Amino acid sequence: MKVAICRYGAGNVRSVELALQRLGADIVEDVAGADLAILPGVGSARSAMEGLGASVDLLRERHAAGRPILGICLGLQLALDESEEDGGVAGLGIVPGRAVRLRGERVPRIGWAEVEPSGEAYWFAHSYEARTEATVATSEGLSAIVEHGSFTGVQFHPEKSGAAGARFLERCLSRV
Repeated sequence: MKVAICRYGAGNVRSVELALQRLGADIVEDVAGADLAILPGVGSARSAMEGLGASVDLLRERHAAGRPILGICLGLQLALDESEEDGGVAGLGIVPGRAVRLRGERVPRIGWAEVEPSGEAYWFAHSYEARTEATVATSEGLSAIVEHGSFTGVQFHPEKSGAAGARFLERCLSRV
């Protein structure tokens, strides 16, 4: 299984890479040719979109062709039409919706939380949430998993979520 992790100058690339290698994935640089492309989390929307460079078009083409993409945390938010982070940033536009700043007592939202309907607990660390009709699972009333065409996005960090995260990544790899 060939997996490309999109690099944009920030993100949790190394921990995602290690988690995937433990599951037997071969990490490659070829976003267009990989079996699965991953848009990792951590960073800010504007710098991430700028850092993606040519990968922006490659990711849009992958999605249009029905080829799988996994977005993790910020990677989920970048897939949306836009984010209000950094004064407003256009996203990849492969999932309808927008990322909005969390409102409440706990910002950033950091820690373990259950995802419904599965009941599994995952590690979250975020200050923005995805608002989209493509939400298929929630955590504390917020989007936790989004699916739209060949794109799956998660607000949590499976690479930091122990056995539950490894099972999630394994399911992603097995669907490719």
